[in-house]
Amino acid sequence: MLGNSGRVDAHQHFWRYNPVRDAWITDDMAVIQRDFMPDDLKPVYDANGIAGCVAIQADQSAEETLFLLDLAEQFLFIKGVVGWVDLQAADIRDRLAYLSRYPKLKGFRHIVQGETDARFLLRPDFLNGIEALGEYGYTYDILVKPHQLDATLEFVTYFPDQPFVIDHLAKPYISAGARQPWADQLSAIAEHKQVYCKLSGMVTEADWNGWKAEDFTYYTQHILNEFGPERIMFGSDWPVCLVAADYAQVVRLAEDAICQLPPNKRELIWRTNATAFYNLAE
Repeated sequence: MLGNSGRVDAHQHFWRYNPVRDAWITDDMAVIQRDFMPDDLKPVYDANGIAGCVAIQADQSAEETLFLLDLAEQFLFIKGVVGWVDLQAADIRDRLAYLSRYPKLKGFRHIVQGETDARFLLRPDFLNGIEALGEYGYTYDILVKPHQLDATLEFVTYFPDQPFVIDHLAKPYISAGARQPWADQLSAIAEHKQVYCKLSGMVTEADWNGWKAEDFTYYTQHILNEFGPERIMFGSDWPVCLVAADYAQVVRLAEDAICQLPPNKRELIWRTNATAFYNLAE
């Protein structure tokens, strides 16, 4: 486990920029149309009191997972990796058996938000893949948008013992000030105690050039009320966050969101929950 000091960033990315593969990085996101590697991030962490991180996949390929695992071997501050594997593959258990040799591989994610099928999570082959994760103790990051939350609720009910975490508050439409049905859907999902939520990815759902701290208050308080400090973890979403805020601003927003909590509860969000959820080693 990580030591008793230093915060953990439970959600960030690395990439060597490829304009074809990374076409999702559009021209209005030009600030992140370049490489982002550990040597870029370490000084940022040092300046912001971050001791370690979990690197999250950004590309859906086997190569991506191995790329992140290679970085994690080279840089000790990368404490864990959430990779990608084809969870719909018929040989998913063989693939997981192969990947289980990597101790820093903690879980998997699929970019469900990009799927046109709002009920993608409920496809039988995908459910089979999720079931296989439990055999190896892997976590699963749920990346969805609000229109996919009804399916998400049904999805998590099938796996009461599978550790799940909702990325980026499920991307509420903060720039439009929309609250419903997102709020009620998150409340229903939070009733399932195996589901956590990341305090991450908010600034990119707001007005990139004109957001104010109070734009996020409703959303952060809602997840605090519903999930509680015991099931929330901080994530920066660096470098994606840079289209709307620098790292220090992201940290400050999180600090403001949880400042009314007692120190031991804040510590859960900054470090303890991510360390336990992802089983991060020193």
